[in-house]
Amino acid sequence: MDDPEYEYLKGQARPGFPALFAEFDRRSAEAVRAGRCELDLRYGAGERCTFDFFDAGPGARGVLVYLHPGYWQWRDKAAFRFVAPSLVQRGLHVAMLNYPLCPSVSLATLTDTVRSAMPAVLARAGDTLPLIAAGHSAGGHLAMELGLTDWAARGLPTVGVAGVVALSGLYDVMPLAQTSLNENLRLDADSAMAASPLYRAVSNGPPLLLAAGADETPAMREQSRRMHEVWLAMGNHSALHFEPGTDHFSLLQRLVEPESALGRQIDLLLEHALS
Repeated sequence: MDDPEYEYLKGQARPGFPALFAEFDRRSAEAVRAGRCELDLRYGAGERCTFDFFDAGPGARGVLVYLHPGYWQWRDKAAFRFVAPSLVQRGLHVAMLNYPLCPSVSLATLTDTVRSAMPAVLARAGDTLPLIAAGHSAGGHLAMELGLTDWAARGLPTVGVAGVVALSGLYDVMPLAQTSLNENLRLDADSAMAASPLYRAVSNGPPLLLAAGADETPAMREQSRRMHEVWLAMGNHSALHFEPGTDHFSLLQRLVEPESALGRQIDLLLEHALS
């Protein structure tokens, strides 16, 4: 794991990704046609400060915020709308969030912008439902940041995170400062440390599911393992799961299969978080 460029970029690539992304686009379009959803609701003034809301109906038991991947500098929520229907079927409203991208903003500002969306998301859901923070890759990092946020200190005492689902997330971003990703992230030692949830674990944190593809690079799997160990050491609930036969993006195919091992892990997390 001494070559960060390989571990976080080159070694994560797969020749089947273009076909997989095309499938994601097709299934995302189907999710919009078939579901009760509102697209591009605003939570702030910035161009990308929007969210899609998939409505689970009056019997919803929670609202899940889903944060897309892209190393904080690429991609869009629209390509991942296909994950919403399976979560709606679990009785969750789903808010798919966009956020500003680096280098137009710093990673710290990007993270604060995501936090600022929570009142608007909860208001659309009806304010009284518990909040689940979820995301994939960079979105997993942002979901973990939501789980660590002291909302009362930010003047938002009515916001709280009941549980976190983090898929193939990045919790120690310091190695990324040694890769070509840093051309846009512009991290130095201090800002990378400050942006790393691994070093800011708290006690009394929300229950956590950390999952990754079993075929991802060792460094990516180690990100989840280390966060799991630190979260447990602080006395919190955490589950660690490596989905067999999946890489960084095919993992999402299992996310939308309720009977997959990953699907069962999500059900267990929701049972723990929403009980």
